[in-house]
Amino acid sequence: MKPVMLAIVGDSAAGKTTLTAGIVRLLGDQRIAVVRTDDYHRFDRAQRRELDITPLHPDCNHMDVMAQHLRLLAAGEPIMKPVYDHSTGGFSPPEYVAPRPFVVVDGLLGLSTKRLRECFSIKVFLDPPEELRRHWKVERDCTERGYTSAQVLSELQRREPDSAAFIRPQREWASLVVRFEPPEPGNSGFSARIVLRPTISHRDLIDVAQKAAADGCPSIRVALGRDEGHPADLLSIAGDIAPEETAYVESLLWERMSFDHHLQRDDIGLFLEGTRLRHSDSLAITQLFITYHLLNQAAEHAADAQAADR
Repeated sequence: MKPVMLAIVGDSAAGKTTLTAGIVRLLGDQRIAVVRTDDYHRFDRAQRRELDITPLHPDCNHMDVMAQHLRLLAAGEPIMKPVYDHSTGGFSPPEYVAPRPFVVVDGLLGLSTKRLRECFSIKVFLDPPEELRRHWKVERDCTERGYTSAQVLSELQRREPDSAAFIRPQREWASLVVRFEPPEPGNSGFSARIVLRPTISHRDLIDVAQKAAADGCPSIRVALGRDEGHPADLLSIAGDIAPEETAYVESLLWERMSFDHHLQRDDIGLFLEGTRLRHSDSLAITQLFITYHLLNQAAEHAADAQAADR
């Protein structure tokens, strides 16, 4: 069967790698392939500096090769993918990627063209508040990539026009828009707000949220609202959600995914804060929600294939 393709798109340090990591842990790395669109940069770090171009600009990326490769993966064909090394700012030897039942594509520009968007069954856009994203980027680039805070802030300012022109407009094409909010005073947990666009069915997830709320879990709720002028279901998860509430919501989701016996149930909701590994209940629930969508799409693909064989 052709793989189920998931796009996870957002600006630099919006949380794409963290969200992807939990989904990979849930499904198991034998069943899921991960492609990062940063690998399709046209120029290395030194060349970008010389040309005064940012990696957010389509002209700084091999967009045609990216589209060709994703279309091959979506058709069930393998690719030989380029590799960009963030630690050196250069390129490493290419990597063979075989399609697996699930393919996650995360990066800056995965929804920027019609050809790319047509590859995906599920499209996620990460939309944290700008102040929080900047905090995450400074923390990450200083801890993992050897930059100073001043260098990161200067680069953020340089990238802002391209972010506004090429990254944020992709939000329009997402079937789920995920926004993590910083902790409230006196609370250590991130809250989450997920816009459920009607481009795909969210009925099962809405049922889970409504049942949890009806059964005494006030920290998760869903309501009909508007997003950018269009109707959408808005699902929210409080940052101070109690452990027993999280466990109950997860149990409702596990029940609906009971047909898949390969799921790994540990180590979701993890993220790095500097060098410290932490856990977020709202992140774990979000990862489960997206994984449910992947499994549901795979079940539909299997049913369609069986019907075609009759």
